[in-house]
Amino acid sequence: MSKKQTLVVIGNGMVGHNFLENLVASDIKDDYDIVTFCEEQRAAYDRVHLTEFFSGKTAEDLSMVTEGFFEDNNIKIHLGDKAVAIDKARKFVTSAKGVEIDYDKLILATGSYAFVPPVQGHDRENCFVYRTIEDLEALTAAAKNAKVGAVVGGGLLGLEAAKALKDLNLKTNVIQFSPRLMSAQLDGGGAEMLARKIEALDISVLPSKNTQKIVDGTECKHKMMFADGTNLETDIILFSAGIRPRDEIARKSGIEVGARGGVVINDQCVTSDPDIYAIGECAVWKGETFGLVAPGYQMGRTVVADLQGQAASFTGADMSTKLKLNGVDVASIGDAHAKTTGSLVYTYQNGADEIYKSLVVSADKKKLLGAVLVGDASGYGTLSQYYLNSIELPENPDSLILPSRSDESVGLGPDALPDSAQICSCFDVTKGQICSAVENGCHTIPALKDATKAATGCGGCAALLKSVLDCELEKSGFEVNTDICEHFAYTRQDLYNLIMVEKIKTFDDLLEQHGSGHGCEICRQAIGSILASYWNEYVLAQGQLSVQDTNDTFLANMQKDGTYSVVPRMTGGEVTPDGLIAIGQIAKKYKLYTKVTGGQRVDLFGARVDQLPPIWKELIDAGFESGHAYGKSLRTVKSCVGSTWCRFGVDDSVGLAVELENRYKGLRAPHKIKFAVSGCTRECAEAQGKDIGVIATEGGWNLYVCGNGGMKPRHADLFATDLDKETLIKYIDRVLIFYVRTADRLQRTSVWMENMEGGLDYLKSVVIDDKLDICESLEDHMQNVVDTYQCEWKTTIEDEEKLKRFRHFVNSDETDENVVFVEERGQIRPANEDERRHFALVEEA
Repeated sequence: MSKKQTLVVIGNGMVGHNFLENLVASDIKDDYDIVTFCEEQRAAYDRVHLTEFFSGKTAEDLSMVTEGFFEDNNIKIHLGDKAVAIDKARKFVTSAKGVEIDYDKLILATGSYAFVPPVQGHDRENCFVYRTIEDLEALTAAAKNAKVGAVVGGGLLGLEAAKALKDLNLKTNVIQFSPRLMSAQLDGGGAEMLARKIEALDISVLPSKNTQKIVDGTECKHKMMFADGTNLETDIILFSAGIRPRDEIARKSGIEVGARGGVVINDQCVTSDPDIYAIGECAVWKGETFGLVAPGYQMGRTVVADLQGQAASFTGADMSTKLKLNGVDVASIGDAHAKTTGSLVYTYQNGADEIYKSLVVSADKKKLLGAVLVGDASGYGTLSQYYLNSIELPENPDSLILPSRSDESVGLGPDALPDSAQICSCFDVTKGQICSAVENGCHTIPALKDATKAATGCGGCAALLKSVLDCELEKSGFEVNTDICEHFAYTRQDLYNLIMVEKIKTFDDLLEQHGSGHGCEICRQAIGSILASYWNEYVLAQGQLSVQDTNDTFLANMQKDGTYSVVPRMTGGEVTPDGLIAIGQIAKKYKLYTKVTGGQRVDLFGARVDQLPPIWKELIDAGFESGHAYGKSLRTVKSCVGSTWCRFGVDDSVGLAVELENRYKGLRAPHKIKFAVSGCTRECAEAQGKDIGVIATEGGWNLYVCGNGGMKPRHADLFATDLDKETLIKYIDRVLIFYVRTADRLQRTSVWMENMEGGLDYLKSVVIDDKLDICESLEDHMQNVVDTYQCEWKTTIEDEEKLKRFRHFVNSDETDENVVFVEERGQIRPANEDERRHFALVEEA
């Protein structure tokens, strides 16, 4: 057996840790004993979101290390111990605590440090940098006795730091050396718009200020003296004037560094020593350092591949950026400053809505070279695809940033994607590989899955995979079958229109008039969903029961052991003490496992089917309704406490959440729907990860649509801003019913949006501009849903005939003896197979 080699990683920041994750996931994991040094007392945490520390996140929340990661992968981590020397000749690393580790391969992931301009007084008390959690803790302590703060630096980190000072209730100033904010990413127009929006948040922006020295202040602790003769008094100074590579250990060890710092690496990220690599912000590649984590991750993957003996190269990185600064959407792509020879610039500016967009295109107007978006970055995804894949621009490139002025579609269908476009991220399957498989005879989704593994991981790419398949088949002259199944030669949208136009109310009638055979699980459940969406009738009514899926049949979610969960609705996450007591008493009486869900309500597990009616009877008597957790329908409307309780809240998020949940609680849809309402841009309700998200602003409500936090997370698109409540609800009505009518079977809103030709702009034209002249119909449909709502469980327990369904045995009231629980942490859980054979620890109720 060959002896293991030792691999040492110096630095356990985001890049160093990501490298370790890739290494242990590779097939060379067992070739190395792995050791890492981390000079901080905490292992890797998310520095990109440090500002969220001031919004209530803890150091644990920001941690990037999964529980047991180091132990499970046999990685020795030296926390709070800095590697200080490398002996290249003898190949060992020495730490500040005297630890010496021999290495065969060494990875430098030492990151960067905050640059502090060497002005007189920069080291005075209450002068900070913004790099670590310890920095934030020191800043928080100092802010308790301060009123004014100043950030030196108006770049990405500087503006994030300004938000931190604002969150600490300090009068905040941003001191910028250059004439404009984010000068590396934004052009003049974008920077000017950003400054205007930042100042509207009560943060002063002072451009073109060269700090000469810092002395004692008269009214504040410090006085900053500027070269133009002006000054600013402040209690706290936060330096965020850029970063510098941490290359001191490389310098001391004789490893080559760049003229402006940074460890010099080649395309394989190897330094001047063939056994030492450097990755992340400490590295310099062809004279360039990279201040984002993504290029560092890319370097790490290159090193893992190189260690495996695979051909891999780091060839630079796309530095496009999209982020939200103090609630302001900002994005920058490629050559934002139009430095490319012959490039052309298109600019759109909406002063009223404070939106600025610019496009930089090639001289022939065929390729996108760069872009700047401020105030509305919803087009970032489409623009970045044009940029990254060199997709040819539409005839009028400015249509990509202008409000919809014509019928020209700017959506990207599958045919527009290049062969290199990644379709399945789980197994890194490209469009080219899929097209090749189709060409070789894979003409069905199952065949494609077998051949490429695409859509066999999380499944989030399944819709796109089908789009590519259909597109390739059509191009090859095949007729693409879009029938929902063999019994109906129609799409789901066709069936919906038939039911709506011909007023069909049952599956049997639809089958008789437009179908064939007896139907199957696919068409029955799809049509059952459509009938429920359109007519909103009781799903267990005569003629409807046979088209419901298992969960709808019993109005509860079946669990792995055959028991069911019970989820009463708690609108907006609100519940009274008496309500909580009632739930507790019911759970205790029926010995149910209780858990608070992410949707801000209480889930009760372990109910037998015969227990469902009495449990629901008691819940309804206590004032609760069905939570529809079993249906493809509105689940929850999550909310923060809003302006009623929170000192940062600007509007009543709970009140609106309750109103929205009560309005849409009966709506059946192609898939489940989740809402959230946040009372301010701090976004504690995480509205931008929901199908429908609403955020309060000083000007009204901002509406976001088609977000998703499930298998394939998707950031919601900003649909409209500063809406009054009446308009907000009107738009939500229209979006939801348009989704119900046009989405495919079992299609979430996020996938629906991604497959919609014309994308967000098209949806806006339908919902806001009434392009299809259907808005009145959409609103009428929703109002009918609202007016005909019924609690399905209340209807059920009032009908003795319907209650007969809730028995284990058709001809007996005996219960199922196979339901066995054991106790864990004071509650029940299903017994596993071994426990089921040997124990019966909990007596059944």
